[in-house]
Amino acid sequence: MKIIGLTGGIATGKSTVASLLAELGAVVIDADQLARDAVAPGTPALGRISDLFGQVVLNADGSLNRQTMRELVFNDAGKRQQLEAILHPAIKDLALERLAQARQAGAAVAVYMAPLLIEVNATDRVDEIWVVTVRPEIQLERLTARDNCSREAARRIIAAQMPLAEKEQFGVVVIDNSENLDMTRQQVVTAWQQRIAV
Repeated sequence: MKIIGLTGGIATGKSTVASLLAELGAVVIDADQLARDAVAPGTPALGRISDLFGQVVLNADGSLNRQTMRELVFNDAGKRQQLEAILHPAIKDLALERLAQARQAGAAVAVYMAPLLIEVNATDRVDEIWVVTVRPEIQLERLTARDNCSREAARRIIAAQMPLAEKEQFGVVVIDNSENLDMTRQQVVTAWQQRIAV
């Protein structure tokens, strides 16, 4: 089974590219979904987070209050590292489990979609990296529209991430999602034919 690591910046269209790859027959494993699964009520990771940060990070139903958690760690590097020390191993375990399931089910290609694939040194989970990118002004437009935030807030979010130009250096395939869906589909199909269907 070949594993493609699909990454890119915020609001670049990773999910769009992942769904195009799914149409071509790939099994998609979404690291953001794994991050949610890793802290579902009753999981060891959520228990450790509430022990460390207190009941304040839990909703009434026992689920993680993401907003409170974000606010707690946003400007505190120490707390963020403590959270990541719990989260990242839990996400890795789930990722390896899902990849093993895909392999057992006979999947020829799996896509591991992870926004922070490079930043958290998870590249050893994949065979090659595909990067989804867009022009900077398009990224800004899409982020403000998607999250209904100001351009200033969107700029801050983008600035806090690894620059797209830097991320692109890691990709054996770079998909430019700045234009319309047809142009993106064309690039994905071409890359699939060159890299996968050989």
